Amino acid sequence: MKRSEKEQLVVELRDKISSASALYYTDFTGLNVKRMTDLRRKLRAAGVEYVVIKNTLALRAVSESGLVSTKLKGPTGIVVSKDALLAAKVLTDFAKANDQKPEVKGGVYEGKEVDAAMVAKLAAIPPRDVLLSMLAGALQAPLGAMLGALEALKAEREGATATA
Repeated sequence: MKRSEKEQLVVELRDKISSASALYYTDFTGLNVKRMTDLRRKLRAAGVEYVVIKNTLALRAVSESGLVSTKLKGPTGIVVSKDALLAAKVLTDFAKANDQKPEVKGGVYEGKEVDAAMVAKLAAIPPRDVLLSMLAGALQAPLGAMLGALEALKAEREGATATA
């Protein structure tokens, strides 16, 4: 590959990274073409991009975008996503179904370096709509309890006036 082509790849990846909220590094060793295509299809459906590029070029693009990253070793695929939780969930679910492949090496989330364990924790967070419904239920519970107490007081007073 010519130097100008490499520079173009770095510029394109840097632009993608600058608009992303998460960047995950994966080791795709052990995935055949069919599984790799399936992974890319699932990530694309979730609005996530999967890029395979030489480690030196990837690290140059990451550092040029202002992020800090560790040295990468071995075959590396980069997951670039605007929705960090969704990307982590798709990666984790795919790995569970495919003998823990691809293996997550780590990444960058909101400008900070994360390890594979943190990516797994991000994948375990429920989707936004579920979290909002949980919040609504938590806010509604005390109000419902107070309403029940007021209804009980009202019923007690009505019972007391009926017997008198």
